[in-house]
Amino acid sequence: MISLPRVPQVRLAPVYVGGLLAGSYALHRMLAPAARERILRRCSTNVDNLDAGRWDTLATSALLTEGPLELPYALLLLAVLGYTEYAYGAWWAAGAFVLGHVGASLLVYRGLRAVRAPARTRSATDVGPSYGYYAALGTLGALLPRGAARTGAYAALLTLCARPLLHRRPTFTDAGHLTALGLGIGLGLGCERGLALRSAQ
Repeated sequence: MISLPRVPQVRLAPVYVGGLLAGSYALHRMLAPAARERILRRCSTNVDNLDAGRWDTLATSALLTEGPLELPYALLLLAVLGYTEYAYGAWWAAGAFVLGHVGASLLVYRGLRAVRAPARTRSATDVGPSYGYYAALGTLGALLPRGAARTGAYAALLTLCARPLLHRRPTFTDAGHLTALGLGIGLGLGCERGLALRSAQ
């Protein structure tokens, strides 16, 4: 009997976080400030860019960081995305990240247009992996047992994201974090219900 070689599992989180670190280093250590500012503004998912039809910013904004990517945050991002991959699979985790990043970006965009945000806000820099990070974090709550543990985890995460909105000058990014977390929680719970229904049939 011939045994086929085992196909290694895909691991997207280390590749993404490694690329993010490399890109952050190149952007913030190797480019002149004017060139860096130009790139950040062009790749931001702000109202002006989306109004101009630059939908590619929904992808490019997740590949850049507004400031140098600090190692502790990179490790935290790797831990959350890596565990999401371990729990759900690499492609499912990537889908959750994309849902959080793109979904929250579009919902924030619609909200800013609805309230007729001032020009400074419409052209603000908005890049980074935080929307996808919070969405992935939200999905992990569904892995906890139902009851006090899960409820407490959801309450803590929602409080963490809602707290900046209570400050005197909350930013639209703060609203995006809470939105992305909500999308992640909904996705995790929806996936759990779907699996339960399938197993009951």
